[in-house]
Amino acid sequence: MNNTKKPNITILIFSVLLGVFMAGQFKQNIPTIAPVTLKSIQVTKNDINTVNKEIEDLNKLIAEKEGQLKILESIASGDENIIDILNAELEKNKNIAGFQEVEGPGIVIIMQDNMAEGAFGEEYELDIIHDIDVLRIINDLRGAGAEAISVNGQRVLSISEIKCGGPIIRVNGKSLGTPFVIKAIGDPKLLMAAINAPNTYAYALKHIDQIFIESTTEDSIIIPAYIGRFNFKYAKPLREGD
Repeated sequence: MNNTKKPNITILIFSVLLGVFMAGQFKQNIPTIAPVTLKSIQVTKNDINTVNKEIEDLNKLIAEKEGQLKILESIASGDENIIDILNAELEKNKNIAGFQEVEGPGIVIIMQDNMAEGAFGEEYELDIIHDIDVLRIINDLRGAGAEAISVNGQRVLSISEIKCGGPIIRVNGKSLGTPFVIKAIGDPKLLMAAINAPNTYAYALKHIDQIFIESTTEDSIIIPAYIGRFNFKYAKPLREGD
């Protein structure tokens, strides 16, 4: 009787050990799958959009280089005038640098201090427009794709200084007073969203600080050329081979 039970016990123990071993193997082979969340979907979507934008930029660069190659081939064959080509390139670079008057669709923004009765009290600093207010709005417009911007007729470039000077602000060394008229050329819908959408800086100025801000779209806006000078004190051109 005892001899019969011993093999059964041995088989039972062996079966249990075999089951534990196989369960461990199955557990190791199960791949770890990260949960899909709205945030992960949005991150992936943003990554795809970024890659698509890079591809689009590269395609534009390829098309531009192919156009330049065709121009050089035409010059080499005597079909094009090198002076005309250089003049066209000069005009293009002047436009990019802001040294040329430009025209196009966009928006016009009018900003004025809070002139309401009783506004100038303890929170006086919140009732007037400062340089940082104009700068933040200009940066929001640039982020929305503005191709050209001016403030009270002064073309704003990356080197333009905008700083307070008492009751005025100075742009490109010129003293400007309110109302401040900001003009921007670009997609009117995107530019308007950068000014009027909730959580934007201009929206907070208008609805919290009660600063007067009015924005309108226009089909044709003219922005003047930059009339100042570039004075590079430290930056020097790096020549090929240096």
